[in-house]
Amino acid sequence: MRALYIVCSYLLLLLLFPVLLLHRKTRDGVLQRLGFYRPGELPLGDGPRLWLHGASAGDLLALSSMIEPLKARFPTAHIVVSTITNSGYLMATERLKGKIDAVVYAPWDVWGATRRAVKAIKPTLLVLEYTEIWPNLIRAAHASGARIALTNGRFSPEHLGRYRALFAAIGNPLHEVDLFLMREQDEADRVLSLGAERSRVRVTGNTKFDALVPLGEAPEDRALKVALGIGDGDRVWIAGSTHDGEEQGLLEVYQRLLADFPDLRMVIAPRYIDRAAKVAALATAAGLHVARRSAADPQGASVMILDTIGELSRAYRLATLVFVGGSFTTRGGQNILEPAAQGRPVLFGPHMENFRDSVQVLVGRGGIQVNDLEHLRRVISDLLSRPETLASLGELARSAVRQISGASARNVEALSRLIGA
Repeated sequence: MRALYIVCSYLLLLLLFPVLLLHRKTRDGVLQRLGFYRPGELPLGDGPRLWLHGASAGDLLALSSMIEPLKARFPTAHIVVSTITNSGYLMATERLKGKIDAVVYAPWDVWGATRRAVKAIKPTLLVLEYTEIWPNLIRAAHASGARIALTNGRFSPEHLGRYRALFAAIGNPLHEVDLFLMREQDEADRVLSLGAERSRVRVTGNTKFDALVPLGEAPEDRALKVALGIGDGDRVWIAGSTHDGEEQGLLEVYQRLLADFPDLRMVIAPRYIDRAAKVAALATAAGLHVARRSAADPQGASVMILDTIGELSRAYRLATLVFVGGSFTTRGGQNILEPAAQGRPVLFGPHMENFRDSVQVLVGRGGIQVNDLEHLRRVISDLLSRPETLASLGELARSAVRQISGASARNVEALSRLIGA
């Protein structure tokens, strides 16, 4: 059964290789994705080697809150972070600098690449995030003697049948995972139904809530405010993590709001910054004065495009209110708790399938789910007319985030016992 998966994974990689080389998320780091590393890319020396893997920037953010506690438990440990996407690599390089020992692209899940990666990294512990169940990587790590854990475990109920069929065909990789740290009881029940051993399954919560630390005031706030052309007293609507197909409608909403709120500024932060030029073109075509953050010259623009990495969370502090994208598309939403942690009211659309737990946290406590663009316009107009309500909603959102922390500490305790064992 394993041989079947090995052959099929190679055939699939050969078929998809041209697409992977061209796609913006996967076109960099080809050698590392094949399990080859240049001198200096991986840490040297003795001590435990902890390999933390998250597919994207959001996954790595959820892992990040465990890094410093793990370092405190194991001061001689070397921490290697791997990711699949270019945005994840950039985020880890910039935001985790000084906390980890290396950032690499994860190997493609083929027999040779995963074996080479495991041999080079030499993990004592491999930590996988959410649903990152890669059979060849798990088997290579298990064969090397590494312990393997899944954190923030999540298995979609809609895909359970596919998992069962795959595991029946290739052998169940869950049998080689030592510890399943699941977000909630429903997730624990699902992984048990897929064949995980009950003694290895625990419910510890979601560490992404711990990563949402409210930012204190800093000189960067003022610098970013100037760079975005935001004046004292300006009201600012930030549309964060927007996706293709959303910005045009949001710009139309903004144009209608300007009739009643001429001082309202708009900041759009596309989920993928290589779309910034397209978003700017949409604003220009709508007759709006637009500028890009990377140009460092706001020129009195009413619409700013935030096209930099690592500034969105701080930009949320400058907002009057926030809309989070990915929720008017089939993407299934983006992180709505990040602006909430900064004490800002958060609006989002109907498609939040990937962030149901966050919706449960925020709705009625500083978060408002809207049905469509017209509903969004009405809610924003109403809130801008009631500044006292805006302030109270922001405090409710901040308080809601504060009340859901603690998963990182529970996970670190469990992982520490696993490493010690």
